[in-house]
Amino acid sequence: MICFGYCRFRILNFIRVSNFGFRALRVLPWLFAGALAVPTARAHEARPAYLEIKETSPNQFSVLWRTPVLAGMRLPVALTIPGDVKNLKEPVEQELADSLLERRWIDAGANGLASKRIEFRGLQATITDVLVRVEMLDGRKWTTLVHPSRPWFEPSAAPSKLQVAGAYLRLGIEHIWTGVDHLLFILALMILVKGTRRLVATVTAFTIAHSITLAGATLGFVHVPQKPIEAAIALSIVFVACEIVHAREGRQGLTERWPWIVAFTFGLLHGFGFAGALSEVGLPQTAIPVALLFFNVGVEVGQLLFIAAILSLMALGRWFARREAIPQPAWAWRIAPYSIGGIAAFWMVQRIAGF
Repeated sequence: MICFGYCRFRILNFIRVSNFGFRALRVLPWLFAGALAVPTARAHEARPAYLEIKETSPNQFSVLWRTPVLAGMRLPVALTIPGDVKNLKEPVEQELADSLLERRWIDAGANGLASKRIEFRGLQATITDVLVRVEMLDGRKWTTLVHPSRPWFEPSAAPSKLQVAGAYLRLGIEHIWTGVDHLLFILALMILVKGTRRLVATVTAFTIAHSITLAGATLGFVHVPQKPIEAAIALSIVFVACEIVHAREGRQGLTERWPWIVAFTFGLLHGFGFAGALSEVGLPQTAIPVALLFFNVGVEVGQLLFIAAILSLMALGRWFARREAIPQPAWAWRIAPYSIGGIAAFWMVQRIAGF
């Protein structure tokens, strides 16, 4: 958003001081595409923090607290357990490439954790959620999502299926919005595929495909190493970006002829990517179908909102262009495919190097 706001400011300022600035309005969609494709170290920048509480013996619990790390910076959120809860032994910390793990073993006293409040100090100053999983000794298991607007929870009762649905719906939306590689693939398809019916068919094929592999991988029917999948996802974006260039140069490619087949094929890869993100937070054992369904629905809602936003921006750019009746620069179309393809190629090399 900061990048797009800055681009908008520069464009408007350019329009005010130069007649040639009106030509910039002709390339507004392409400028937006370039702004979206800003290089990042990871395609998924925002992942939820994670808290797991397991009752190991009556009123005694093991606690796993994971906070994301991005660019060497730990998420500024601290787990706060009530003062009357005692540590059975000293906490243990472990640094991973993308997160910091803290393990605790606690004694909650005679009443357990039922009447106690666990807080996440600093969460209210972030845009990150905390996914919480609780497992009790009697077999009860549940999952809930803690938001910055209410940075605490009380493990007194399992959430309803409606609450689980809401939590995983939001997780799905957040995942697609922070999954820049998935968004760039969709954007590339939107640029390449002409006609509303063909675009709807293409997006539908992509949706069906990633829904299949998301369900299969999450439920354990298919096992695929995650790192090669992430590299292949980046390669799929490079492929479609190249197809855009070929199409504009008069060489009709596979994607332009049969976009739904290409979207379905690469959608299978992207579904494995979604499954990898979902496996990090897990599924509630008592509501697996509900959680899986609404995570997938959340992904689709986020995807449709993104498509609507891009189409609106493109329509706005065309409206300004018609209003001013100024021809589009011949080089404008190159901004989007070269930006998208360049960033995807960077991701591909980075992910291959990480094998």
